[in-house]
Amino acid sequence: MVNRAEQRRARAEEADALLYLLLAKACDALGVPTEGVALVAVGGYGREELSPYSDLDVMLVHAEGYPRVDELAAQIWYPLWDSRTKLDHSVRTLAEARQAAADDVRVALGLLDARHVAGDSHLTLQLRSVLMADWRRTARTRLPALAQACRDRATSVGELAHLAEPDLKEAYGGLRDAVVLRSLVASWLVDVPHPVVERARLDLLDIRDELHKVAGRSTDRLVADLAGEVAAGLGLDGRDELLRHVYATGRTLAHVCDVSWRRVESLMTRPPRSRRRQRTGGPLLLALDDGVGQHEGEVVLMPDARPERDAVLGLRAAAVAADRELVLSPAVCGRLARSALALPEPWPGEARRLLCALLGAGSGLLEVWEALDQAGYISRILPEWDTVRFRPPQSAVHRFTVDRHLLETCVEASKMVRDVRRPDLLLVSALLHDLGKAVDGDHSVTGAVIAGTVARRIGFTETDADTIALLVRQHLMLAQVATRRDLDDPMTVDLVVGIVRNTETLDLLEALTYADARAAGPAAASPWRMRLVGELCRRVRGELSGGGEGMWTDAPPVPVPTLHQVVGVGRLGVSVADHHGDLRINVAVPDQVGTLSTVAAVLAVERLAVRSAVITSVEGLGISQWTVAGSLPDPIRLRDRLAVALRDSTDLVRRLAARDSSAVKHRLDSRVDLLPGASETATVLQVRAHDRPGLLYDVTAAIAFTGADIRSAHVSTLGAECVDVFYLTDPQGAPLDEEDARTTAKTVLDRLTS
Repeated sequence: MVNRAEQRRARAEEADALLYLLLAKACDALGVPTEGVALVAVGGYGREELSPYSDLDVMLVHAEGYPRVDELAAQIWYPLWDSRTKLDHSVRTLAEARQAAADDVRVALGLLDARHVAGDSHLTLQLRSVLMADWRRTARTRLPALAQACRDRATSVGELAHLAEPDLKEAYGGLRDAVVLRSLVASWLVDVPHPVVERARLDLLDIRDELHKVAGRSTDRLVADLAGEVAAGLGLDGRDELLRHVYATGRTLAHVCDVSWRRVESLMTRPPRSRRRQRTGGPLLLALDDGVGQHEGEVVLMPDARPERDAVLGLRAAAVAADRELVLSPAVCGRLARSALALPEPWPGEARRLLCALLGAGSGLLEVWEALDQAGYISRILPEWDTVRFRPPQSAVHRFTVDRHLLETCVEASKMVRDVRRPDLLLVSALLHDLGKAVDGDHSVTGAVIAGTVARRIGFTETDADTIALLVRQHLMLAQVATRRDLDDPMTVDLVVGIVRNTETLDLLEALTYADARAAGPAAASPWRMRLVGELCRRVRGELSGGGEGMWTDAPPVPVPTLHQVVGVGRLGVSVADHHGDLRINVAVPDQVGTLSTVAAVLAVERLAVRSAVITSVEGLGISQWTVAGSLPDPIRLRDRLAVALRDSTDLVRRLAARDSSAVKHRLDSRVDLLPGASETATVLQVRAHDRPGLLYDVTAAIAFTGADIRSAHVSTLGAECVDVFYLTDPQGAPLDEEDARTTAKTVLDRLTS
């Protein structure tokens, strides 16, 4: 088995030997003594952590007045540069090194790992002693800046435990934070669990070593193209297993960092001891709930608390900590995981209430759940969590691992608990809705079975458990129907009514849909998608309540523009407006087959990404309204381009073909389906394809070629994938007959895959 730690140490020793020789030769050549000058390894080189393509971070330290130091440095650096060794170097006196560390906290952290390589060892020892003393003396004033730098880095780079292509060094919970933890320990203000941190640090170093080897260069980012080879080199079964390992390691380091920074903050803001406390000498312990107290910013167990006798004590402590946004003491988490009395099945009502209180605590949930999960307590109360822990996201739409996504969904759902009658059902559904992703098959279907089982185990009634299972089974339905169906078609609303059956369930499902989308990321929670979901729910709610606010009395979600808004000279017009962050483009053209594809082509050439389209025919004009993303276009320019394209589209097609050349490899993945029963008044065609310039043009042009009319188009783009739905009729406005429908579907598929 490869011992990568020994390999890193061997690289450092090889570099040490080279630098020792270079310093000796340079001193001999210049006739200067080795006393009063030293080569010092700092940073990763100082820690003997050289990966295959790591830089050498070296400082030449010299006494005041040391002769010919610049020449000495040149004779050391130039041979290294000539050999193409990557070098990060500096030349400083002791005073200059102290000043550099005082000016830049990152320099200070690197110098804390200073290690003697060659020359005057007493000088290196003096350097280390002075810098360490300075760090401990100034830590209270410097740590706030270091904490802010860590927060800024986490914001800009992200968290190692949640990135699809994580940066092993700079992401929060990565190698940079392992160094930060060393500096916190060096300050003597806090301590950390050394074996845990060291094991995580060595694991990340091993992964980076293999990443360098596979990439053939220095890199810290584990990109998808290299992950498979890196996994193989580490003896892991593919990219997913490697990512799970990275996520677990990153989460461990991030959790230790969170706890450590909370303790530092508590220490820095702690008020002076009261005279009473000085007299008694005892700790200040504030009771918060039965068996639960607070000590120095952490939630702890009261002295008489007995988790081995009180089955709900762990949930009580967690709910209190999350609600008050306090740290749940790591010692308490460990004690709960080891000795807490198992909850009976079904859970008592108090346990269920406390779980819902924990899930509804908002952002305070995240750190408390993480602490309990790290200790192993979550596995005891929810064994199904083990199947999704550290599970990588399978879609570019999702920004988090599956387990973190579930918690983020709870955080989002907590903002809507006042909008539903049964917030407990909403919160538990949010926690459980993606557990099916660990099982083969449709995760909504498999997840519903798991959710029902869990709901019964934690004490919900059969009716409530069935509702939770329904919410999990249908948690994607509203978004899919809203973006892929014609909201003006009565069957669309009837479909949703038949599933939810009552307004209470609809309210819960709508809230879960919003929470799930917002937790997934911007692509899933775009203003366009959320507005369509809201409009669909409004119409369904109206139908369920007797039509007072339903689709029969309301305007369409995207109203067709009136003629005077868009018609210009020659019965051709274009208007552009901003609408809630999206661009709305209204177009009027002479009504004839094929004009929709021409409009789509013009928008594609103008680099406007189509999100939705509504089409109708009025007084011989084809009126269409487009919701697009992109830069605000000039309506006159669009109108002129459209006028030219309607006369002759040859140049337009050529330009689209040129832009489309890079997407050829994705064409074979396209899929075209007829959706029988989706509408009584139209034939519904669904297209799934990789998004590319001119995709909508290709589809609409193929439909036009068959002579079918497009009544409405519903475009949904998530990440790089499109799901577009078209409502088609024949020239008389009736649904296509079966043969024509099949011909149209085949024509579109041929166009997309040719």
